[in-house]
Amino acid sequence: MSTSSYDFGLVGLGVMGRNFLLNVADHGYPVAGYNRTPSKATLVEKESGENTVVMGVSSIETFVSVLKKPRTIMLLVPAGMAVDDLIEQLTPRLDKGDIIIDGGNSHFSDTLRRIEYLNKKGLHFLGMGVSGGEKGARFGPSIMPGGDKEAWEAVKPILEAASAKVHGDPCVAYMGNGAAGHYVKMVHNGIEYAIMQLISEAYQLLHEGLGLNNDELHQVFKEWNEGGLQSFLVEITRDIFLQEDEKTDNRLIDMILDEAGSKGTGKWTSQSAMDLHYPVPTIDLAVSLRDLSGYKKERASIEKIYGPSESKIETDKDTFISQVRDALYMGMVNCYAQ
Repeated sequence: MSTSSYDFGLVGLGVMGRNFLLNVADHGYPVAGYNRTPSKATLVEKESGENTVVMGVSSIETFVSVLKKPRTIMLLVPAGMAVDDLIEQLTPRLDKGDIIIDGGNSHFSDTLRRIEYLNKKGLHFLGMGVSGGEKGARFGPSIMPGGDKEAWEAVKPILEAASAKVHGDPCVAYMGNGAAGHYVKMVHNGIEYAIMQLISEAYQLLHEGLGLNNDELHQVFKEWNEGGLQSFLVEITRDIFLQEDEKTDNRLIDMILDEAGSKGTGKWTSQSAMDLHYPVPTIDLAVSLRDLSGYKKERASIEKIYGPSESKIETDKDTFISQVRDALYMGMVNCYAQ
């Protein structure tokens, strides 16, 4: 293709960035990806489909030069300093009216600061949440853009094409001005923290309390996912119980350490809610328990003194499974209501 003929550019060709770029290309848009590591730039071209137009480059000058004006450039890099560094590298090479999209998990306050900074330079900035993990990025994520309305209208066709579809409707919409996109993504992640905690507690009650094995747990979650609890998180929980561990003869679920990390978005949700004097106790507790799980050494020491915490639940199995299902459903409703 000739120079300046690529519709969409993306910076950061890790798994998420590479998958999102290939997703856009699959929908007929010529795309260019930039990564300072040449091997990553080469990989995105190798993974592209036969009927797509994909360029990978390790030169930021070349990257900017091949994009159609006004340029659309999406950043998919770790939140924080990396975003600011790239903005500083890009802005001297851009023209007024060009669009920068931050598709990472940036704090909304950083997004507000960047909007103001780039607006003075005549550049548009969108803070955009992207949900769905690696598979979603490749085949259709949920997308939450916010910021400059003019920029949203310009990129809307590309984002609608790349997004997930439900009954034919694209899972993308303009969230509002300023940092609305990243704020919505933050709350989305806070809700996700809470639902994952609820699912973990349901698992503990059924496994340690009721004594269900992994095959039985798979069947329970399968039935739940076919009813009122149908959701992505319940669906993948169903599948986890059958996943074999590659290093042993055990199921993977039995080999995972009971210690969870985080990227901070759940904590940000709780902090923002407290700033607004708006109670979100289900999310707050999920954040606290995730933090508590990190004290693995201390928990192991306490268990040696007081013994294990699990105890068997003696009751009718079917009745108890039904009660746990109803409790999980109510907990999920609470997450969304809060």
